[in-house]
Amino acid sequence: MVPAVHWKLCGLAAIAVTLSLEGLFLFLRRRRPLREVLFFPAPVTCTEQLLSPGMRCPCPLSHTDSALARLMRRLLGARRTLELCVFTFSCPPLARAVLLLHRRGVRVRVITDSDYMAAAGSQIGALRQAGIEVRHSQASGFMHHKFVVLDKELVITGSMNWTMQAIQTNRENLLITDDSVCVRAYSGEFEHLWEEYDPATYEFFPEKD
Repeated sequence: MVPAVHWKLCGLAAIAVTLSLEGLFLFLRRRRPLREVLFFPAPVTCTEQLLSPGMRCPCPLSHTDSALARLMRRLLGARRTLELCVFTFSCPPLARAVLLLHRRGVRVRVITDSDYMAAAGSQIGALRQAGIEVRHSQASGFMHHKFVVLDKELVITGSMNWTMQAIQTNRENLLITDDSVCVRAYSGEFEHLWEEYDPATYEFFPEKD
């Protein structure tokens, strides 16, 4: 007869193996790389429920999923930081998403192009008025980047400016990935430009040759 202690040890060993396998499964599942691609133009759909959770919007727009809605869900998933580097920004729904994150306590920083930040419809002024940190290019060339880094864990980049024309009319693309090499590269570029465009270093009256 096998002692009871032996059976208890076998039972504990089986439980330990089961827990280890479950832990390994959860780890592998959590580490599955994120690779998502969004293409535009996208159908005009209602995004109000994303911006006002729990609200049932009665508007006549379609309430189906869309590339814009998927982009906004990714943005609204930010918990700590959102670092946006975009040439021109005039899309009101995306501006509302950024402002909502700011009100939630997410640290939002924006880098944009000096020539286009005051263009008709630009949302940059509203972001600044809300207290969001904004810096802009100082050189003669365009600040033509279009990317955002979320929580230093996720990067969204592609051809698309944050404008309604880009979303509804243009052929555009966005790549969403949590690849650590890509995230570090884009985060590093953002920090480099953030320091380069520090207002303390502006040359308001550059010397003539």
